[in-house]
Amino acid sequence: MHNSIEKKLFSVVIVISLYFSSIAQQPTISPAHSFQLADTAFLLDGKPFQIISGEMHYPRVPREAWRDRMRKAKAMGLNTIGTYVFWNLHEPQKGKYDFSGNNDIAAFVKTAQEEGLWVVLRPSPYVCAEWEFGGYPYWLQNIKGLEVRSKEPQYLQAYKNYIMQVGKQLASLQINHGGNILMVQVENEYGAYGSDKAYLDINRKLFIEAGFDGLLYTCDPEPFLAKGNLPGKLFTTVNGLDKPSRIKQLIKQNNEGKGPFFVAEWYPAWFDWWGTKHHKVPAEKYTPGLDSVLSAGMSLNMYMFHGGTTRDFMNGANYDDKHSYEPQISSYDYDAPLDEAGNPTHKYMEFRKVIEKSLPAGHILPEVPVAKPTITIPAISFVSTTSLFDVLPAAKKNATPLTFEALNQAYGFVLYRTTINGGSQGTLKIKDLRDYGIVFINGKRVGVLDRRLNHDSLLLQLPNGKLQLDILVENLGRINYGPYLLKNKKGITGGVHFNGKELKGWQMFSLPFNDSKVVAQKTSQSSSDAPALKKGTFHLDAVGDTYLDLSSWGKGIVWVNGHNLGRYWSIGPQQTLYVPVEWLKKGTNEMVVLELLKPGQTQLQAVDKPILERLNKEEEGIKN
Repeated sequence: MHNSIEKKLFSVVIVISLYFSSIAQQPTISPAHSFQLADTAFLLDGKPFQIISGEMHYPRVPREAWRDRMRKAKAMGLNTIGTYVFWNLHEPQKGKYDFSGNNDIAAFVKTAQEEGLWVVLRPSPYVCAEWEFGGYPYWLQNIKGLEVRSKEPQYLQAYKNYIMQVGKQLASLQINHGGNILMVQVENEYGAYGSDKAYLDINRKLFIEAGFDGLLYTCDPEPFLAKGNLPGKLFTTVNGLDKPSRIKQLIKQNNEGKGPFFVAEWYPAWFDWWGTKHHKVPAEKYTPGLDSVLSAGMSLNMYMFHGGTTRDFMNGANYDDKHSYEPQISSYDYDAPLDEAGNPTHKYMEFRKVIEKSLPAGHILPEVPVAKPTITIPAISFVSTTSLFDVLPAAKKNATPLTFEALNQAYGFVLYRTTINGGSQGTLKIKDLRDYGIVFINGKRVGVLDRRLNHDSLLLQLPNGKLQLDILVENLGRINYGPYLLKNKKGITGGVHFNGKELKGWQMFSLPFNDSKVVAQKTSQSSSDAPALKKGTFHLDAVGDTYLDLSSWGKGIVWVNGHNLGRYWSIGPQQTLYVPVEWLKKGTNEMVVLELLKPGQTQLQAVDKPILERLNKEEEGIKN
């Protein structure tokens, strides 16, 4: 009898234990909130709510650092984070999706929720954002007849396939489903590109079909506001203003006479491109405007709160009617309140003072985190140097040069090779070079061509005999804004002529540099002029943020411990590459450099401060 009672009690204990264990393992479900529009304010659970948001992009910040940057957002007084969603990251090849690692946008949103921050989500298939092709995947250009930002059926189908995948990741994280996404942007500054209201309504319906059933909105600068909105169906916001009276007037005019009033992009600074001065504007120029908007009870999203770094060939480019091509630099410091490494700046502190005045009574901001420690590395030597010409993949052959797109290659480089009869002087001309070409005759560099400078021709004195002509072409970034989005193919997109005669019989070697594993272990120097892959190691007793000083190098890419840090180019203004502490380790670290112009370089050092303001006009390329 006694044993029987013990067994029954033991069974009850086991059942209760399993029950509570199962509860503990179930994900915590947050209660759903309501987020609605009133005539003059947003309503969060029926009470007025002022969005004070700052933009930061998950791929521009190491995943390990997301939480740190978000805590600094809270300490500045922000209650919301804004971010785009980048199509070319999530569908790099047609039908192949990637939401892992630094591309895990759902984890980014959830991290914000854990830190007590709301999110303004911007999953428009077009983002601009100084991002390669404005966020579009390169392969769209391989679909004959496809037109982005239009009702063209092939585009709409590709767009629908993608946005459905985004919906699977994020729709359940909207505020009305217990998540922290307040509102979702449909298209992006469309009025600066077109005015097709039917196209905008198709966008709206696709978003709803993907599960985005909360507040949907559009944004446009003042001159294009009426062209890019859909009153009565999509909430209208304005970009680039900080005069409350004008903001109120415009939004009422374009939103059926109602508010609330949201500046969806308020700019505290600007971005940079190669060969031009670094943009830096004092905080004091912006604080009055910020104060006026917040004091009026209006909402805003500052673009950018924290820029970070554009890595992995993802920088975009501008192109204007004067045929000026302007590829953007890797640093996306943006002179933002948090600098490229995520440290508070003077601008951060001044903005914090302004924001603090508009916070609810009794709200105390967290202490401002101290700047992270930095380290220097006196000298990094390279143990192996490999000529790029010695690690070429198998060639693809064609009578005329093939574009990156025709080679099914998104980014990086293509080496074009053919033979040419020597013994004469003449002009080598490349039609529509995109974007940067280094020309070699029998392995010897004879000149550089640069789309930025409209350089597409070289005067050559050819030696006698049958000669090997090599042209290494770099994609410096597809155009991300304006009417040239549909003219974005890369490589040699026209023909190559010598003295007016077209050269035929080409081999193409694809060099996308998706990772640094292409580096050969042996040392080789088949050509002293050839671009070189250099591999080295360095030892650290302690880790910290640091900056590689490449001011004495030429042009290229750096990887540290397998992470692509971005491009460097001695023309400036950027002379350093930021190395996040999260990607370094105590002990041995590995570095790989692809150097295009100065293959004889053997050492570099890491410094404790970035160099983002040094132009070298004399370094505009190797003299032809």
